[in-house]
Amino acid sequence: MRVSSALPLALLLLALLLPSPAPAATEIIRFAPCRLEHSSRLVSIEAQCGTLRVPEDEARPSGRALQLFVARVPAISGRKAPDPVLLIAGGPGMGTSEMYPGVAQAFARLRRDRDIIVVDQRGTGRSNPLRCGDRTDRDLSADTGAFLAESRRCLETLAKRNDLRQYTTSIAVRDLERVRIALGVAQWNIYGVSYGSRVAQHYLRRHPQQTRSVILDGVVPPGLALGPDIALDAQAAFDRILARCSRDASCSNRFGDSRAHFEQLQARLRRAPVAVALPDPTSGEPVRLEFGAAHLAGVLRLQSYAASTAALLPLALHEAAARDNFTTLAGLYLMSANNLGDSIAAGMHNSVVCTEDLPFIDPAAVDRRQLEGTYIGVEQLDALREICSYWPRGPLDADFREPLRSDVPVLLLSGSDDPVTPPANADRAMQQLTRARHLVLPGQGHGQIGVTCMDRVITEFVKGLDPARLDARCLASVKPAPFFTSPSGSAP
Repeated sequence: MRVSSALPLALLLLALLLPSPAPAATEIIRFAPCRLEHSSRLVSIEAQCGTLRVPEDEARPSGRALQLFVARVPAISGRKAPDPVLLIAGGPGMGTSEMYPGVAQAFARLRRDRDIIVVDQRGTGRSNPLRCGDRTDRDLSADTGAFLAESRRCLETLAKRNDLRQYTTSIAVRDLERVRIALGVAQWNIYGVSYGSRVAQHYLRRHPQQTRSVILDGVVPPGLALGPDIALDAQAAFDRILARCSRDASCSNRFGDSRAHFEQLQARLRRAPVAVALPDPTSGEPVRLEFGAAHLAGVLRLQSYAASTAALLPLALHEAAARDNFTTLAGLYLMSANNLGDSIAAGMHNSVVCTEDLPFIDPAAVDRRQLEGTYIGVEQLDALREICSYWPRGPLDADFREPLRSDVPVLLLSGSDDPVTPPANADRAMQQLTRARHLVLPGQGHGQIGVTCMDRVITEFVKGLDPARLDARCLASVKPAPFFTSPSGSAP
């Protein structure tokens, strides 16, 4: 999932269409050697790449066609298992082809015996990405008015060529089934992270016989419209990070009261931004940033996603509050904003969110005073509501929000300090999954696939299909990264 202090990061649903029958494959995928490149452009992976032609609007099969990008990373074994592993990225708006190189090592064990299948969901990656231009989040996030104006301009530009109603989860699931048929795969195993967990669950609902197993990492349960919860869950995760620092002798002795530092900074930045001059952490070019309360919220939110980056927060807050040095906070903000600007297709994000989330949030039920008590506040939700007042809504299967019932083996993964999909989400999702297990990793953030020994756990799960007897004892040794007590790292 993605976030910016103005650009929302959301999820969920609206019932407009009855489900369609499984599509018939009318195209084949011709693969050729290629490389998959991570969104950071620092890692690339050899693969076989091709495209599958699908109609943009299934009701108009002779109309505009899209080319879905599909990649296959072949199994190492010459006697591979017939059921590959399908990966589905989050966002909404992230391309799986850009995600996979960054997590390839976590799937290396699975790849010994199974192909890895990468599909860029329509509107993302290399599948007709609905990107909104070259203005980065850092240009917009501190100015909600400019952000909303840019969103309108984005809509006008994208709508000239694209039917923006045709980029919802329900349609993406039909695309995935077309890919499976075109590949000649009888069953596959599915890994979905964050928003991708929603896609994976709906595919399982639609095609249980074609789904051998499912791994849901950072879970969004059916029926949960994320909007107000974004700010509340982020605040709760931040509170737990600060509490962990206060219990850690090296962190608390070095920085004192990190919560007081945060409150001091927030009050100061709400009065007026601070001018910060620093080199851009990506390009090295000189940058001058008017660092305000919205930037601070962006840093807290984005750094909370992983324990390794959350470990920097007490240091960054102390540097700014106690030493009037905002370089660390500003650098963290720029680095995160640069990466997000490259990895998320905002148009696809809006098409999903404005169909699947906002219509199910009752403004009268929103406790605005409670939201105002969080570091994100109400601005994110208000901006989302404004965008969705004019962004086109697409089709949603009639049962999309209903609880998912299944006896397919499902493994659910959560971090206790996840700022966007807390463990309670997975507990809700698994209530009617009869062969499911939920693993919660203490002190971890959003997405568990990369933690130590998780590769062994998921490989055993896919091989044995027995969640109840899955040996996950190696995860007991997983600990959150120690807090930085200086720019050089943690205390010895």
